[in-house]
Amino acid sequence: MLNIDELKFDEKGLIPAVVVDSVTKRVLTLAYMNRESLQISMEKELTCFWSRSRQELWLKGETSGNYQHIVSITADCDRDALVVVVEPDGPACHLGTFSCFENPVWHSDTLSEFSLQGLYELLEGRKRDMPEGSYTSYLFEKGLDKILKKVGEECTEVIIAGKAQDRRETVYELADLAYHAMVLMVEAGITVEDVHRELASRHVIDHKVKQEKMV
Repeated sequence: MLNIDELKFDEKGLIPAVVVDSVTKRVLTLAYMNRESLQISMEKELTCFWSRSRQELWLKGETSGNYQHIVSITADCDRDALVVVVEPDGPACHLGTFSCFENPVWHSDTLSEFSLQGLYELLEGRKRDMPEGSYTSYLFEKGLDKILKKVGEECTEVIIAGKAQDRRETVYELADLAYHAMVLMVEAGITVEDVHRELASRHVIDHKVKQEKMV
């Protein structure tokens, strides 16, 4: 672990901090820390910044309630910038948006981003708008029983492909299962973050169990 004294603050005593959501991996905001705010952040496990406009310490969420619980803080190779991974209680931007970065400037015509959160939001849109000709809309229209049936069918397909040790087919069927499972999540109101938190809690439990077995 690096010591604060090993970090390189600029001539104003500041270091940029890129805040990233631990679940979606989206950049939430770019802020600045000084030694004191960084120390407070680590002690409280909540992001604390230095406001360049107000020239004062700023504990994120102190007035809005949108605290950012710190998972980790990592310095770059030059030790003059930080990535702060957090679990946010609410929007990061003062405008009320999830992220401060919501204004597209350019996008490739050939390359595209993908994330489970992005897929989830797309499925939410299908359920909300129900566009004609959409397979996802068809599933939502048919309802829970149909969705559950498809999840069951895809589970079987995964088992068959896995038993055959067909890697390519197994990957394909796992993707189908993941898609239908996420349709079920949207139908049931279960978020990606809900599943993320459950998996994270199991990781902690598993780690403790392993430690106990070693004693």
